[in-house]
Amino acid sequence: MSSPTVCTREVIVNLENGLHMSPSARIVQTAQTFSGDISIRKGEKVVDGKSMLDVLTLAAEKGTKLVLEASGDGAQQVIDALEKLFKTNFAAE
Repeated sequence: MSSPTVCTREVIVNLENGLHMSPSARIVQTAQTFSGDISIRKGEKVVDGKSMLDVLTLAAEKGTKLVLEASGDGAQQVIDALEKLFKTNFAAE
């Protein structure tokens, strides 16, 4: 039996107001489309990427470095989608 796919990516928060309600909601919505586990790490703190409250507790200000990690089928795709949110500063599509 093969081990689950794990994908990690480092992103930087470039939003002027940091990771507030709206972008946090976009992260959680994107994460919830994925069946596996998603975590977001800021320094030593690790939170569940599918929990709005958890994501907000990161208090990630502009310039904060975060590490996204997904495990399970489709891990690469969900990490790519989350990274795109950060790279486009959460611009509406």
